[in-house]
Amino acid sequence: MPIGPFQEGDPLSLVVSLLFYMSFISFIFFGQKIQLRIVLWEVSKALVRLELMRSEARHLALKRIEEVGKPKEDPTRELDTLLEHFMITPVDLDPRGIVWKLDHLLDVRDAKFKDDVKRIAPEADETQINNLENLVEAALSLNSIYRVVRHFYLFGKRTSSFYLVVQLQMILPLVMEIAQGMAGAAKAFAEGHPIGDGIGALVASKLMYGKEKRRIEKDIVVAETMLEGRRILALKAQGPGGNVGKPGDAIRRIIEENEGRVAIIVMVDAAVKFEGESTGEISEGIGAAIGGFGTERYKIEEEIQKYKIPIYAIIIKESIQDAVTTMKKEVCAAADDAIARIRKVILERTKEGDNVIVAGVGNTIGIGQ
Repeated sequence: MPIGPFQEGDPLSLVVSLLFYMSFISFIFFGQKIQLRIVLWEVSKALVRLELMRSEARHLALKRIEEVGKPKEDPTRELDTLLEHFMITPVDLDPRGIVWKLDHLLDVRDAKFKDDVKRIAPEADETQINNLENLVEAALSLNSIYRVVRHFYLFGKRTSSFYLVVQLQMILPLVMEIAQGMAGAAKAFAEGHPIGDGIGALVASKLMYGKEKRRIEKDIVVAETMLEGRRILALKAQGPGGNVGKPGDAIRRIIEENEGRVAIIVMVDAAVKFEGESTGEISEGIGAAIGGFGTERYKIEEEIQKYKIPIYAIIIKESIQDAVTTMKKEVCAAADDAIARIRKVILERTKEGDNVIVAGVGNTIGIGQ
């Protein structure tokens, strides 16, 4: 049978036919192994990039600690210990009371982490300590991502598990996007720049600008202002250091101070956008707009259920990278639009003399009050 330009009986045609059939048979028996090698090669390239990002974040944290903390001894070993830090979550076989157990562990972790940063950067002030803590957290996240990806890569390579490696390859785009975001976050925290996640704090900062502030709970400040006869209690994490505070405790405290006489709560936070949506786009909804482990949201939901307080959410849409890197112009510009939305909700849902809580949620690095 002729193959391409070759005629039947042609020696070259026979060689080509033989090679074709051998390739086909080889693919049947060794195709999966060939695919495995190709996938492992792609994952190894991503792993090299992850290692580079991890090393750059570690170097940036070390450099910043030496610049602002002025440690008397080499902080490298202490920093490497922090980059391996972990927290064991409570047993959830019996879910009763697990929120308060988790909340306690988070408090202990936060206090220990901050104390460790203070010890390796003794000359840093409170704002610098908060920023350094966030910087080390970003480096820790990159280190954890690298270690997990490396684990599955090496395990899949050692066991020649095709399906394990393919699953790793499938989620690599998302993993790399998160890692790139963390790398950008490390630079933002090192320089003290506001990040996209701080848009809620920026909105609250605009509402409380020029008003008297007081510290109401751990790392949370509140200010009182008026809007067409409504008493607005705006709160945010204390800046300009990298803080998120405990908004749940603050909202509960304000409700108790006002003996439950709060007409509505409006929460403002960043939210991850879907592909195809614009950065800085705003949506309105119902519920406690706050991320994290869920302990703060639980506290808020318990309190509003107790006093039957309506709660509204204003979210500003961003990508994962936008949320943890230096705040984009589109996100910053959305703050005024968000305030207009808040004003509309308050005027439609309350009457003169009512108390309203407006909570700006998010990391307040680079955003004062």
